[in-house]
Amino acid sequence: MLTATLENLINRGLPRSPRAQQLCTSLTGKSVAIAIRDIVRVRVTSTGQTLTVTLDEQAADATLAGGPLALLALLGDAPEAVVQRGDVAITGDAEVAQAFRELATLLRPDPEEELSLALGDVPAHQLARLARLSAGWSRKAASTTLQNLAEYLGHERSDLVPRNEGEQFLRGVDALREGVDRLSARLELLAQRRGAS
Repeated sequence: MLTATLENLINRGLPRSPRAQQLCTSLTGKSVAIAIRDIVRVRVTSTGQTLTVTLDEQAADATLAGGPLALLALLGDAPEAVVQRGDVAITGDAEVAQAFRELATLLRPDPEEELSLALGDVPAHQLARLARLSAGWSRKAASTTLQNLAEYLGHERSDLVPRNEGEQFLRGVDALREGVDRLSARLELLAQRRGAS
């Protein structure tokens, strides 16, 4: 049931994207395994026209293994950083893995559109709008909470140094370091002059 739902979800976007169709055709017979550590292993295979999803342990041309959030981060703006940090391990053919990543990016479903298929356009739009507002409010609340906590720890309890005091201290350290460097250069110059005379 899960595999059929995933197949329908990713294949629904194929007719809308000529690039995705081209990639699907070029990947005919190729597969990528996505192993969510300690949870599940899914294998996605291209038939040339569609993608099939299976839960099995068969060999794949490329394998991506990592935690669920790290694997989702591969679809973000900086997938190379995720791999470099070691959050996701790629084994097998890296070109196949990259092609499937591009295909996944192109076929990423739009939640509002998927909701509209189940609920209708107006309720889906309203729910998506509510979700965006909730996410924005949550980010703002979290940011405000962190800022208040930092101010409390810095000003009330003096557990942290307030930002302006820390920056002022660092500027003083830099000025002192420059002064010591200048003094050292002068002493060296005086020592050279004294040695010459």
